[in-house]
Amino acid sequence: MVLKLGRHEFADDATLMMAIVNRTPDSFYDKGATWAEDKAFDRVGQVVDQGAEIVDIGGIKAAPGVEITVAEEIGRVAAFVARVRSAFPKVVISVDTWRAEVGRVVCAEGADVLNDAWGGADPALVDAAAEYGAGLICTHTGGARPRTRPYRIEYADVVADAISDTGAYAERALAAGVPREGIVIDPAHDFGKNTFHSLEVTRRLDEMVATGWPVLVSLSNKDFVGESLDLPVGERLNGTLAATALCALAGARIYRVHEVVETRQVVDMVSIITGRRPPSRAIRGLQ
Repeated sequence: MVLKLGRHEFADDATLMMAIVNRTPDSFYDKGATWAEDKAFDRVGQVVDQGAEIVDIGGIKAAPGVEITVAEEIGRVAAFVARVRSAFPKVVISVDTWRAEVGRVVCAEGADVLNDAWGGADPALVDAAAEYGAGLICTHTGGARPRTRPYRIEYADVVADAISDTGAYAERALAAGVPREGIVIDPAHDFGKNTFHSLEVTRRLDEMVATGWPVLVSLSNKDFVGESLDLPVGERLNGTLAATALCALAGARIYRVHEVVETRQVVDMVSIITGRRPPSRAIRGLQ
């Protein structure tokens, strides 16, 4: 299925890197490295140079913490979106928000995608995306409230639940007027899930791909990787890339990442091994 994210189109066999840009002072991974606007802008330039097709700008960390009002979130991301849109007209701009008020403002400033990490917690977000013709990421959180950690959550079948919930969200977005080509589903590793749940959706990601909706995965340095290997945040790259390879084999289309170059190489190598694309060059034994 061809992807149309705002004003940008991608072929049905394209895999896309979505680089994370945090406009927060307390993100779990970079600890506020891109909190200052110029630092965040430099990060955008870096990941675009590395080949990221999408930048995902977020104004609130996912974990519990200081309450951030709608006005504060808008202040963190809206003008920055406008600056990025002006400087990088060819990059897809995604904004990580669950709030419709924020969604409308950032789309007016040039955002192409609303990345709802909290599974439709604000039902009006679909209307904001539809109003501006923006793409929408529909995630599975098992009904978790925004910025809460899972606690003893249970599923009869976590993959079936993820397929049911994201499919229903996608259909609701479609009915609201969001373009079909711009709707993406995401199992949302770690969100509303324990480590066993996240490992299960990784093993069975092909079932989500089989729904026909393009699938995004956000694996980068997640807790399920850290707990699996007993590693802290700064040492989870290899585990992240192993999970990435399995998701690439299953057919995921978009990869939300901190490390663009390493992830692109893994995804491309899987595509080459599976025959989805040819090697960049193949002269060994031929010359």
